[in-house]
Formats: sequence, C-alpha cells, structure tokens
Amino acid sequence: MKLTRVGVDLAKNVFQVHGVDEREKPVWKRRLKRATWLRVFTETVEPGCEVGMEACAGAHHWARELQRRGYRVKLIAPQFVKPYLKSQKDDAKDAAAICEAMSREEMRYVAVKTNRAAGHPGGSSGQKPGDERAQRQGQSDSGSGGGVWGGGTEARWTTASGDPVLARGR
Repeated sequence: MKLTRVGVDLAKNVFQVHGVDEREKPVWKRRLKRATWLRVFTETVEPGCEVGMEACAGAHHWARELQRRGYRVKLIAPQFVKPYLKSQKDDAKDAAAICEAMSREEMRYVAVKTNRAAGHPGGSSGQKPGDERAQRQGQSDSGSGGGVWGGGTEARWTTASGDPVLARGR
C-alpha cells in the first residue's frame, strides 16, 4: 500500500487519519491514540508523502515533527476544509475532507510556523518565557498603568526573574 496523500484530523486524545493511493482510492482509514499515533504513522506512511492538517496551534507542532521525519506537510485553514465535508461533522469525515481539499490545485495553505515564530524561546535571542510579559508589565490599553482591567480587579504577573508583581484595581 503506497499512500500519496494523508489527511489528519487532530483532536485532544485521538487522531483520525485518511490516506489515498495514486488512484485517489481511500486505502488507509484509522483512528490513532495520541500516545502512539506518530509511531504508527511513520511505520505505515513512507517519507515524502504529502500530509495535510487543519491549521491550529497543535498542527504547527505536529507539522514540524513530521517535516523532521521527511514528510511534506501542508496546513489548511479550517474555513477552506469545510466545503469538502460530505455530511455531518465528525473526526473521520474531517480527515477525509482535509485529504480531499489537499487535492485541489487552487487550495491555499498556511505556512508552518517555526519554533521561534510559534512563540517558543530558542535561537540566539536568549529570551526566556517570562521576558516578554515582564517587558509588557506596567502597560495597559487604558493608560492607567499596572495592567488593571476595570474597577476592583487584580492582575498577577511575575518578572523575568520570577518575582511576583501585584497590580490592584481602583
């Protein structure tokens, strides 16, 4: 079984996959648990295969993992997958719709974010996860400073070193 295109519907605990061969015939439909899906996927699908997912935060992570293993990953915005759903929405039909949408020449794709573009620290910037928040501290849209939203509310932040900062409302 040589797959040419696989649509993957990502969910919280299970991932649904739908694969077609060179004749566009569905030959692999499976529901895979999160803990084992990547292992089963790499054992079944040859590197170089085209893999599609709906674009979301988790899809960027899995796209980077699959690209590292040699797959060609395409992310599609959810509004472009919806027209290809054949009936009521469920995970298996979503995976089939993603696979179908990938076959269209005019389909527009979302670029896979790198770790840095996804907001993860890394590279030569030396930025720590709390740095951006500490830099924003003391700024608010209302101009009142301290990050207070409305009357009587509190906002808790930590500085880059982890020290707590408390801003009290009016």
